[in-house]
Amino acid sequence: MGAPRRRRRPVWLFDTHARTLGTLVVLGLNGGVVLGAPGLLLSAAIAGSATNPSSPARAPMEPGRVCGNPALLDGPSAPPVGAVTVVSGENLTSMVAADGPGTTFWLSPGTYTFGRGVYSQIIPRSGDQFIGAPGAVIDGEHQNYYAFTQQATDVTVEYLTIQDFGIVGGNNNEGVVNHDSGTGWVVAHNTIRDNAGAGVMIGSKDVVEANCLTNNGQYGFNAYSIHGVTDIQITNNEISDNDTFNWQTRDPTCGCEGGGKLYETDGAVITGNFIHDNHDVGLWVDTDGAGFNISQNYISGNYAQGIFYEASYNARISDNTLVHNGLRDGRKNSGNFPIAAIYVSSSGSDKRVPGPYAMRLTITGNILVNNWAGVVLWDDANRFCYANGEPCTLVNPSKFNQSTCDRGNLAKAEPGQRPVNYYEGCRWTTQNVWVTRNTFRFDPSVIGRGCVPSNGCGLQGLFVGAADATPAWSPYQESAVQDAVTQHAGNVFEHNFYKGPWLFMVHDQRTVVSFRVWQHDWRQDAHSTFSG
Repeated sequence: MGAPRRRRRPVWLFDTHARTLGTLVVLGLNGGVVLGAPGLLLSAAIAGSATNPSSPARAPMEPGRVCGNPALLDGPSAPPVGAVTVVSGENLTSMVAADGPGTTFWLSPGTYTFGRGVYSQIIPRSGDQFIGAPGAVIDGEHQNYYAFTQQATDVTVEYLTIQDFGIVGGNNNEGVVNHDSGTGWVVAHNTIRDNAGAGVMIGSKDVVEANCLTNNGQYGFNAYSIHGVTDIQITNNEISDNDTFNWQTRDPTCGCEGGGKLYETDGAVITGNFIHDNHDVGLWVDTDGAGFNISQNYISGNYAQGIFYEASYNARISDNTLVHNGLRDGRKNSGNFPIAAIYVSSSGSDKRVPGPYAMRLTITGNILVNNWAGVVLWDDANRFCYANGEPCTLVNPSKFNQSTCDRGNLAKAEPGQRPVNYYEGCRWTTQNVWVTRNTFRFDPSVIGRGCVPSNGCGLQGLFVGAADATPAWSPYQESAVQDAVTQHAGNVFEHNFYKGPWLFMVHDQRTVVSFRVWQHDWRQDAHSTFSG
């Protein structure tokens, strides 16, 4: 019955017209999608009948394939002017060490290995470029841990296949390309596969574009730096089948798995990606993220949530297509907590946090078809800053921090206290979230086994988890937070289009209501259309 674990060059790839991509798609009479093979496709026909008529469809109708696509992944067949040519069998790591910064290396066709040393790796100089010819492969042979490491800036890695680094179950929370989260890196048009840990680590001002990030042991990509990560772009990649080691089963509380995870990241553009069939969450933003633009992605078949926005601020989640997310975890569900396609957890908009989207966290223009659940706005009454080792909120770090969010200030705090309100400033809050002009289609017969409301299937949500007074002196009691989040925090559903027998979890996990009650008694989804 409780919440899920708390857990720690542009190429446009989408076409709004349906094409055949080797996937059998059968459209049911009620608009359900029946899939004949992995790799989902929405046809223009279903989009035309499914989308909110008051909102133009900008969400992609089909996925953009990168993996195995030579038009995107094959590099130049001759070395660029001024490049150093590298031939398979030469000692690439020594060549890089011997040349000065700003060198371009062109790797001719062949396989490049680093020997048996676990820490044999390429250490670029600032401004270096590594460009692969068609068939250029860097192989760690499951002996070397990392491919590209350390602190150089403005490094480019393009048109390479980078594979088999690390040992199975290794590289936990570490990455193979840009291991140390260097600044200004461009990682583009690569196939990064079958590595332990994360395929790519992302640092500030990095661009990750048009890559195939697949079958990596933990993540396709990860963003983390002790100084925080800022201003990144993740565009037009295919991110699939990651978390092959299944970290969730090894450590259910680690929060360290999925297609991609961004931690303490400020300012991110995540657009045009095909994020599918990852063995946990598809895209996960965790703890003090802010200023995210997550738009026009095709997100399908991920085992858990498609998009997970947790303990973070100020985002726009728009014009994405989400299909068949959460089905595996939903079927394993021991309670009725909805495994959502879009899950907002203790997150919202706050004008005290700098950057864009400071008035509303907006979820708009998305098409959601036959996911385990729809959009869930949830708050954890127990999640707040005090001297327990967790980071603190972003609303005013000089006032609200682990020194001031102590038992004395919090115990005497009251909702609405001014001018310094520790009650509000010391916790992440689901507030000012606007869910509008989205299309929600749901056919339980298409989802199949286990899809019943008691398993959280077919639910939208706006509710707060039960507080168990952890620690015992916590001022955030269950009913106060539930009332605030559901009735007074500016969380609004409106102008949406529903097809199917949707139900609505509201206030608390025990309260599941019909659309009529949701709209009339809870004042939600004004001007929305519902066809059950």
